[in-house]
Amino acid sequence: MTQNIILTTGIYDAIKDHLRRKKVTPNEEVRLTSELRNAVQVRRRELPEDVVTVDRKVTVKDHTLNKEEEYIFVGVAEARPKKNKHSILSDMALATMGYKVGDIVEYPFKDGERRIEILKVENWEG
Repeated sequence: MTQNIILTTGIYDAIKDHLRRKKVTPNEEVRLTSELRNAVQVRRRELPEDVVTVDRKVTVKDHTLNKEEEYIFVGVAEARPKKNKHSILSDMALATMGYKVGDIVEYPFKDGERRIEILKVENWEG
């Protein structure tokens, strides 16, 4: 599992602002605050291709619900959940943002703790 998540400065700032606005549960706040404290910030072009970030198609396995799903993470304004385009501030994006292929993340979703494995990360251009 990745020691520290890797985020672009823009994503880091967006999550920090989301926390400041109290848009998450107390458990999520504790988890995200801790992750941000230890996060490695890089420029977009320095971000490894297998790291979850904006404009990437991500395949995850939810071990808790025993299902595999694909998400496309986009900016907040471009989010269209019915077209599988999810905001970088959606629950699944917040849980996986900055992690890389092979990582298993235990995250306190609103409906309870879930174990998510990142199977695949691909560039996506809409």
